[in-house]
Amino acid sequence: QVQLVESGGGLVQAGGSLRLSCVASGRTFRTYGLGWFRQAPGKEREFVAAISWNGVPTYYADSVKGRFTISRDNTKNLLYLQMNSLQPEDTAVYYCAADTKRSWGSSEGSAYDYWGQGTQVTISS
Repeated sequence: QVQLVESGGGLVQAGGSLRLSCVASGRTFRTYGLGWFRQAPGKEREFVAAISWNGVPTYYADSVKGRFTISRDNTKNLLYLQMNSLQPEDTAVYYCAADTKRSWGSSEGSAYDYWGQGTQVTISS
């Protein structure tokens, strides 16, 4: 079992920054891939970023490439998402996810077997 808890969401103005965190407990954190997904109101969940067990490689959705950075600290069981140049279209609930079956991160939500409860990110124009 893996428990994931996100934090760091909030309300910021367009152009601002936020850093999301996700702390994991349970199975050995350093062995599996991790990802961030988001879901905006009325839309389907979408992939944001993924990271492999040792931090490389990383993958990003085209919509966030160059603005968001995913990273992990295996000594603290923490996953991060640094979000810069935020825009109103980034408004969503952001979820972290763990794929304990693989050591790399995937862009497919169906690959992940554990999910956090989500944290709200709201960007005002």
